[in-house]
Amino acid sequence: MTLQLLVAAMHKEPLALAEEMHIESDAIIVSQGEEYGYEELTYKGHEIRYFAMAERGVGLSRNHALLRADREISLFADEDIVYEPGYAKAVTDAFEQYPDADMILFNVQASPGRETYHIDEPGRVSAWKCGRYPTYSFAVRTAVVHRLNITFSLLFGGGARYSNGEDSLFIRECIKKGMKVYKVPVLIGREKERQSTWFEGYNHKFFYDRGVLYHYLYGIWKKPRALRFLLAHKEEMCKEIRWKQAYGIMCQGMRSVREK
Repeated sequence: MTLQLLVAAMHKEPLALAEEMHIESDAIIVSQGEEYGYEELTYKGHEIRYFAMAERGVGLSRNHALLRADREISLFADEDIVYEPGYAKAVTDAFEQYPDADMILFNVQASPGRETYHIDEPGRVSAWKCGRYPTYSFAVRTAVVHRLNITFSLLFGGGARYSNGEDSLFIRECIKKGMKVYKVPVLIGREKERQSTWFEGYNHKFFYDRGVLYHYLYGIWKKPRALRFLLAHKEEMCKEIRWKQAYGIMCQGMRSVREK
């Protein structure tokens, strides 16, 4: 079983990045904000295909890599992930263990203050639980995603109109189209500490964009899910904007989709 790492990066030299990330598999690296270019390189016996592109947007970069992926398993990555020794085997072993899995989510230790999830035990992932997992935890059977024509939203994520959520929408689309999604408590990497490219605090834009995301993510259940989200996180998120006001802002974001 073959694996390919799909890396979304910005202004990165490919071999230096491979060294920083401890890459030990074939990889496709897409670097944004560059003059157009393409290189085929070798790093420690692994094929690195490097695409430079002028356009920005993490969803665009991920789609660019995904559409060119040609190994059995695709593992999504960001430039600030440092991989554990043996990560490639750990991922392919999980697919061997769950032969009916089309997608498996893995643990990647986030930098302090950015933790959104931790997988403690294996199991299936439902559409109701798709809002927790970052893209760099995803591994998919490439042929299945290609056959079902699943791509990342260009509306959400770094460099897009709305702050984040492309990862949640991707999982939801996978499940909606019949893919079997599993999670396993296997650590494959760690996130280096760095400043977020999109998060500027729990401000008006954060809650507005979250409302837009919930419209697409939860449909008729968007308002109760928004209320549940705010009540669960109000101590952390609602210090400057109180939770009732934040709920109103999220509802504004939901309405904005219907009004267009």
